[in-house]
Amino acid sequence: MFSIFKTFFLLGWISFGGPAAHIGYFRHTFVEKLKWLDESEYAQLVALSQFLPGPGSSQVGFAIGYKKGGLTGAIAAFIGFTFPSVALMLALALLSSQVTDSSWFQHSIHGLKLLAVVVVADATLTMYRSFCRNNTAILLCLITAIALLTVPSLFTQIGMLIIAALVGQKYLASELKTKVSIGRFHVVPLLIFASLLIGLPLLSSYAPAFGLFNEFLQAGSLVFGGGHVVLPLLQNIVGDQLSQDAFLTGYAAAQAVPGPMFTFATYIGYYLLPDTPLLGSAIATIAVFLPGFLLLLSVLDNWQSLAKHSKLSGAINGVNAAVVGLLISALYQPVFVSAVLSGFDMAAVLLGLFWLKQKKIPIVALVAIFILLGITMSYI
Repeated sequence: MFSIFKTFFLLGWISFGGPAAHIGYFRHTFVEKLKWLDESEYAQLVALSQFLPGPGSSQVGFAIGYKKGGLTGAIAAFIGFTFPSVALMLALALLSSQVTDSSWFQHSIHGLKLLAVVVVADATLTMYRSFCRNNTAILLCLITAIALLTVPSLFTQIGMLIIAALVGQKYLASELKTKVSIGRFHVVPLLIFASLLIGLPLLSSYAPAFGLFNEFLQAGSLVFGGGHVVLPLLQNIVGDQLSQDAFLTGYAAAQAVPGPMFTFATYIGYYLLPDTPLLGSAIATIAVFLPGFLLLLSVLDNWQSLAKHSKLSGAINGVNAAVVGLLISALYQPVFVSAVLSGFDMAAVLLGLFWLKQKKIPIVALVAIFILLGITMSYI
């Protein structure tokens, strides 16, 4: 358990760039380096996270921890990966804008955004080679990328994944017919999820803490598109209790710090329970992550076994190809567009790809290098 926690804890400090970059970091660490699972198993977890509400990259990390060490391993992975981001967002709530407005902070973050371009590009290329090996898969990848680049929305994403699953079931199914034992659906996590969703609104009037838990639980239950989609939901929760400037400062910082963007809830929760701000942060953080994890636990074991079925295997192959398309669109927007602003930036990305792929420089070392590059380029 300590090994799982330590690995995710270190990743939590260096995983800049949002969900697409996190998927790249996870693949580099758990597929290439540690070999806790193979490329196909990893792609299945990524595909599953796309169909469930909640923070996609955190769900992938949670599932990897579950596969390695059961429920305790999953919790260790979640705490390890999320704690650095929670600590930084809590510190931001205490220090307000004094840090985020500083020049060195902005330039350091710019360097780390460039590293995110490198990581996502590497993950995209590697997964393309693994899952786009025939014309059907390549076409699904291409159409998904084009659809999301031209009509970016949650509905486009879900629609393309469904289309890819249907096409894959028909044209990418394995010819090998094997008898598959159906895995278990875990009823307890589903019952907990349903009980919280129904029961918390009834308790909201009894204590502010119950009301806060209910609001963030509902927000976490409705988000399919990642951290950016949760913004309007959290804005509705905040209302007039937090100034617009403070809200946007926290949102900008959530994109700048490593780890999941859902820890924006940590920052907001601090202000929504002013009498007990630390309790407010803890409640908001747990509540916004909890729905996605409960739903993941309810289907994860069944998903792993069903993935061996011929027809479903074909559907997964189709979804895997579409996920590569999702990564291509994410590589451009928001990763590339928000990071590469000049020829010097593009040169840094090319150097990063060379260092990562050819020289095999560790990610931790690349983080330090790109922070220095970001600060250095500010003087050019």
